[in-house]
Amino acid sequence: MAAAHGDAAHWEVHSFAGLLSDMDGTLVDSTAAIVKHWHKCVPRDAVIPSDRSLIDPEVILETSHGRRSIDTLQLYDRSLANWEYVSTIEGRIPYEFGQDAEVVPGARELLGALEGHPEKWAIVTSGTRPLLTGWLDVLKLAHPRHLVVAEDVERGKPDPACYNLGRERLGLASDAPVLVLEDSPAGVRSGKAAGCQVVGLATTHGAQQLREAGADWLVSDLRDVTFRGWKQVTGTMDVAIRAAGP
Repeated sequence: MAAAHGDAAHWEVHSFAGLLSDMDGTLVDSTAAIVKHWHKCVPRDAVIPSDRSLIDPEVILETSHGRRSIDTLQLYDRSLANWEYVSTIEGRIPYEFGQDAEVVPGARELLGALEGHPEKWAIVTSGTRPLLTGWLDVLKLAHPRHLVVAEDVERGKPDPACYNLGRERLGLASDAPVLVLEDSPAGVRSGKAAGCQVVGLATTHGAQQLREAGADWLVSDLRDVTFRGWKQVTGTMDVAIRAAGP
């Protein structure tokens, strides 16, 4: 259950060389759209080739958040686990089910503030490029100069490869302080394994799950994370975080 916005919270200001944000559940609440997508993609009589048991879309939904679709499909039907198929079906989601998604509170304002410093932030997502750009277009959100998508890495979250690549694309050293915004335990673990500090958003998972995954701060949504400015002398950005209490 998500924490109440601003409940038992206080503001802290921290400096980072860059910011990396997840997409689904962090910037965009697309849960309802993804539910409809998987129910449409999985025929009622579809079976797992290995044991001929029926594929239950609800079971897929229980385990798919924060994971790449190609990794999920590997568990059910490897013949569909290829980038051509995954990119095609994911690219349709924003345009077929866009009315079922909404921007996470505070995300539009945060991205708007970061837009003036395009070299210092990126989106790092388990979704494909067509899915990411589709959501940004449909919901009219700022497009990042840098991004890391599912196709860019061999292993998805919780492996740190995606956030390591995000740091690299920002031109940052391995020891530079980087802030990650994430909503899933797998994403939190990925960010921490990449040596980043992580804000866990209690939008899709409970605060306790995010805390156990290693989140440094817990917030309700992105109204609790604000960009305070860029310091040219130090080459860092100030970010204010309104962290929830214990």
